[in-house]
Amino acid sequence: MGRRPGEVVLGIDARDPVGSAVDFAFDCARARGVRLRAVHAWALPASASAEWPFAVPERDRATWEDHEVQVLADVLRPWRERYPDVPVLEDVVLLSPVQALAHHAAGAALVVVGSAPGPRSRATVHALLNEAVCPVAVVPDDSRP
Repeated sequence: MGRRPGEVVLGIDARDPVGSAVDFAFDCARARGVRLRAVHAWALPASASAEWPFAVPERDRATWEDHEVQVLADVLRPWRERYPDVPVLEDVVLLSPVQALAHHAAGAALVVVGSAPGPRSRATVHALLNEAVCPVAVVPDDSRP
């Protein structure tokens, strides 16, 4: 019995997606005939640690997470309509982007990330390249100068 091909994992900041990376990830998943896992990593708002220094109540964390799930679904909607033949798993995780993507890279055929200008994006991409155990495609953001 042959090994089932791994999925394509897309690292996406749902608040500021790199459209060229999303296009590339959907194209790769379609070409390979595999599922696309869209991973949106998020963090609790800074106000949460000030308000609850020991632990955030589950009810509040769940409310914030539900909002993040909706933000990701909204941003992916145009691509899901453009690529109806690509199965998509939306994955919202309360981890750093590098932790979330490195975890999913273990079973992936490819990890796709966008490269936006700025030190945070460069640091994330660099760390991911050191952690990932599968190929990583870094797609430049062609919408910004």
